[in-house]
Amino acid sequence: MLLVSSMAGWKHFEEIAAWQHSQQVKLRVYALIERPKIRRDFKLSTQLREAARSAPSNIAEGFGRFGNKEFARFARMSKGSLHESLNHLIDARDQRMITSDELLMERHHIEKAINAVTGLIRHLETSKEPDRNRPRTPNPNQTEPDP
Repeated sequence: MLLVSSMAGWKHFEEIAAWQHSQQVKLRVYALIERPKIRRDFKLSTQLREAARSAPSNIAEGFGRFGNKEFARFARMSKGSLHESLNHLIDARDQRMITSDELLMERHHIEKAINAVTGLIRHLETSKEPDRNRPRTPNPNQTEPDP
């Protein structure tokens, strides 16, 4: 289930829609690179795997950093990795490793992820910086009222 919540409500990076969509893209790419035609092209399969893996990883890393500005920088890297993934899939189509219809389906999922990351970047760039004295992931032993 994809969740949309405010920054203050995120307790884990898995709750962020941009991460969820990027994770879906990664899993779809993993399935594609299992195909013998793609797997035999070691360079393409490695580059595609690394680009797809990088998108959710950068969102997770940005979440773990402090401050919206730094988080937005990692989100921009995630967006770049999604574009790179699409480029590698276009290359796979050009080499007849996937069909045009398959590329269209993967493009749809990648564009959903790009849109979610773009929304995250916008949110981070327009939101107030978090309080440095309050950790993003709350201490489970401390009880606080819900916002």
